[in-house]
Amino acid sequence: MEANVLIIIAIGIGSIFGLWIIFYFIPVGLWFTALLSGVRISLVQLVFMRWRKVPPQVIVRNLISSTKAGLSLSRDALEAHFLAGGHVRDVVNALISADKANMELDFKVATAIDLAGRDVLEAVQMSVNPRVIDTPPVTAVAKDGIQLIAKARVTVRANIRQLVGGAGEETVLARVGEGVVSSIGSSDSHKTVLENPDSISKVVLGKGLDSGTAFEILSIDIADIDIGKNIGAILQMDQANADKNIAQAKAEERRAMAVALEQEMKAKAQEAKANVIQAETEIPKAISEAFREGNLGIMDYYKYKNIKADTSMRESIAQPPKTKKKGDNDAY
Repeated sequence: MEANVLIIIAIGIGSIFGLWIIFYFIPVGLWFTALLSGVRISLVQLVFMRWRKVPPQVIVRNLISSTKAGLSLSRDALEAHFLAGGHVRDVVNALISADKANMELDFKVATAIDLAGRDVLEAVQMSVNPRVIDTPPVTAVAKDGIQLIAKARVTVRANIRQLVGGAGEETVLARVGEGVVSSIGSSDSHKTVLENPDSISKVVLGKGLDSGTAFEILSIDIADIDIGKNIGAILQMDQANADKNIAQAKAEERRAMAVALEQEMKAKAQEAKANVIQAETEIPKAISEAFREGNLGIMDYYKYKNIKADTSMRESIAQPPKTKKKGDNDAY
């Protein structure tokens, strides 16, 4: 009796497992749902999807969504896009959104955008609802030397045709910043820019900054302009300080050369004085030698002494008088 019960339980478990396998590989419920939704697909195709590692729910549900939206999509095309690593749901939703917004979006273009790594659904939504991008503060200097700090708001929408291979937001912001700097830099006065900030927008928009990008610039609005530093005055001060330092360096160089020349002249004077002293020490020897040889007489010698004494007296007379210091008494 117990053996029969165990056999019945085993048969029941095996039947349930067999039914699970059958319904897993043959999704009858999914096939019936597709049939009621107007999507013609056979059970054999659903089984083949399992074997090709393609989830039937993804393909069938997106076929149902596209059919209800009035689009005619191929099952093979959706399977190929899934096997290529694409996002089938995003592509189908993007096609439905584009069709409702009267936008021309081909299935191949949508799959190419998706495989390129861009969000095709977000691109379609951005084409319908433009987005506003705030630029970081842009610093520029007018011709009068006054620095201006401007902030701009760029309204853009996605350009579906250039999403593949087109530049992103960073390029748009960089070009807008470059245009703002160029416009402010070409202004004669910062007051002109403050009075007419819309002139910056007109100049920047006229340059076609959205060429080669995945966006179309609708408008550029200057949100705020602040006055920064007086760059012209700062540059003049820096130049003046540089000129002053150069002049001080040259003056110090001339002073050092003068000191060196003075030291050189003093050295030469001391050398000449030493030569004179050395020559004077040779005079007595020369006189004695002249006496011995008979070239100098006694009267000549006395005459030489008188000339020397007279020269000493003249030198003492030529010296300036000494100034009397305070507190000194007169000598009597």
